[in-house]
Amino acid sequence: MSENSDPAAVGRRNLMRAALAVGAANLAPPFLRSARGEQPVLIGLVNPLTGPYAAPGKNELAGCELAISQINAKGGILGRQVELRVEDSTSGDAGTAVQKARKVIERDSVNFLLGNINSALALAMAQVSYEKGVLHIVPGGHTDAITGATCHWNVFRVCNATQMEANAAAQQLIEKAGRKWYYITPDYAFGHTLQAALEKAAARLGGTKVGADLAPLGTTDYSSYLIKAQAANPDVIVFLTQGDDMINALKQAVQFGLDKRLHLAGAQQELESLEGLPPEARIGSWVFEWYWKQPGVPHVAEFVEAIRKKTGKVPTARTWFGFVSTWSCALAAASAKSLDAIKMAKALGGMKLPPEVGLMPEAPFYRAEDHQLIASLFVGSAQAGGSDPEDLFNVARVTRGIDVAGSVEDGGCKMVWPS
Repeated sequence: MSENSDPAAVGRRNLMRAALAVGAANLAPPFLRSARGEQPVLIGLVNPLTGPYAAPGKNELAGCELAISQINAKGGILGRQVELRVEDSTSGDAGTAVQKARKVIERDSVNFLLGNINSALALAMAQVSYEKGVLHIVPGGHTDAITGATCHWNVFRVCNATQMEANAAAQQLIEKAGRKWYYITPDYAFGHTLQAALEKAAARLGGTKVGADLAPLGTTDYSSYLIKAQAANPDVIVFLTQGDDMINALKQAVQFGLDKRLHLAGAQQELESLEGLPPEARIGSWVFEWYWKQPGVPHVAEFVEAIRKKTGKVPTARTWFGFVSTWSCALAAASAKSLDAIKMAKALGGMKLPPEVGLMPEAPFYRAEDHQLIASLFVGSAQAGGSDPEDLFNVARVTRGIDVAGSVEDGGCKMVWPS
């Protein structure tokens, strides 16, 4: 029997060819391996997909996914395709968020980290990303410390700091609701700092606090808080809850008839919450961080259409947060011409977002000194419905972010870079 017809010999030759092929692939220059898609750029998203913040978490994910499809269609990041690694942090467990952040950094070797909606979880994750030297974009955790007293060279934030929201909301609340406020506040970092910021902003305008309650994340029965709030005889009950907690609190307040006697309002409001409320509870004065109806602003209509095609609904501010966070990774790498975290962070600081990413009347930009995105705020009131069934917010004015951001010194950020 000849060697060509010997099955064992044929098998040995095939194995040798396979081994040589693998060896050649491993010896190929990195740019050739990248072109073949063998080394994708990885983005890790650690965000709530369950619990009270599941709805905004899933919308941030939708924004991330749309951005990745656009980035890959344009050639990826530095010529390499981009993949997303997603982990559910839950809505309120910092230990889980830290474990998941370590998982995507250490096991998956992600080039970028995104997350978290919950401010306390975002702060905990920032410690991990700082320790590991990974560029970290916080899409939607608002507590001031992220770009304030505990700022890090590698951490950037897309959503507003709580002091920005408070400064934008306070004037409207004084004008429309009155000067005596009672706060119902979620009992964690976001709620604490937002209430403190509102108290500070209100005091400058003659507003006073007549009472306050801290409600645990995931509270379903707000009756005891609402009874105490009514007894304090405020002009306005200020709801600082978010997600399912906002839905439960406002729904019960209207069921109690408090909207007939008091003004129900707050600072940050989200489309996810208004969608979850009955029409009669879509009330009050609020601030949106992004809104889908922006007539005449370039690229907004295309973004809305793309998300509607993907999800069947209009984008929310959370969708935009995820979209901007993901595009920020690509823009940082392109500007730095590198995936080195320090080089990318240097490039992203001070960067103005292009119109097709910023999607606002004035281009948002990352402030170099604290890595806070300075973006417009949409001030107005909730409504049962507008010209479109999903138009649940009437924008009264658009406030420039730089006008309410405060100074870097006031925020307390002292950026320290690796030597």
